[in-house]
Amino acid sequence: MAEWVGPRLYGCCNCRNHVSLHDDIISKAFQGRNGRAFLFSHAMNIIVGPKEDRQFITGLHTVADVSCSECHEVLGWKYERAYEETQKYKEGKFVLEKSKIVKENW
Repeated sequence: MAEWVGPRLYGCCNCRNHVSLHDDIISKAFQGRNGRAFLFSHAMNIIVGPKEDRQFITGLHTVADVSCSECHEVLGWKYERAYEETQKYKEGKFVLEKSKIVKENW
């Protein structure tokens, strides 16, 4: 019988600090600064930086960079506000870059 090892997690690529759960992925079709990225409904053990407006392909958004709370590696960003009505679903969600996170408990 297989042992239960707990939820599948993502950790910081630098220090392995747990930053999100696999079950919290909303979309794998996002683009980060360095390639593919995932949209998560929740993130943990992170520091949310100051808000700033950024122009993305999908329009203007107010975002804040998110960093690992242990080693301060920048992992992605949090959507604070979307100005386009069709993008409102992103508000309060987190984008973590695939190159900045590693799988744990898989």
